[in-house]
Amino acid sequence: MIINVAQLLKESVGALRCLDVSGDEELDAQGEVELVRTDRSILVRGRVSTEVETTCSRCLHPISCPVTFDIEEEFFPVIDIVTGVALASPEDPEAFTIDEGHILDLHEAVRQYALVTLPIKRLCQPGCRGLCPDCGHNLNQGACSCSEPAYDPRWAKLEQLLSREGADDEAKPHHRVQRESARRR
Repeated sequence: MIINVAQLLKESVGALRCLDVSGDEELDAQGEVELVRTDRSILVRGRVSTEVETTCSRCLHPISCPVTFDIEEEFFPVIDIVTGVALASPEDPEAFTIDEGHILDLHEAVRQYALVTLPIKRLCQPGCRGLCPDCGHNLNQGACSCSEPAYDPRWAKLEQLLSREGADDEAKPHHRVQRESARRR
């Protein structure tokens, strides 16, 4: 959403404009934001919902992930609205700016907020089975034709420990029976 804020920059601190972002086709978002004139910038606040095209973390299938977030971001003018003199850059080099034509562009801010809001593990469905680690077949579409998983020698020591522990567990009841029968004698 591209907004001309020239008039708002001319107004006094505290001036407020409310905008519906749902009508912007490029932004592809729904919600409402308010623009507040501060002593040095325009503060954009609001709640926005959109969908982000991404991939499932397990099967790599393309999915659309809905996100809703609260945005609160300051946009700094680069030109003084009254004098036309260039203003000092904001302290933060990553800060959002209002261009020389007094245009505030919300696209990048909405994109960044949407990406940060995405869940870490995005799934196409809660029970996604993922991909076969050997052949790459999507296991949601049925079993693959791979045989048993290949033996990984890096797990050999752990398998020895587990098999020894399993053998100890099997031997324990046997020893207990022997001890009990020895007590009865």
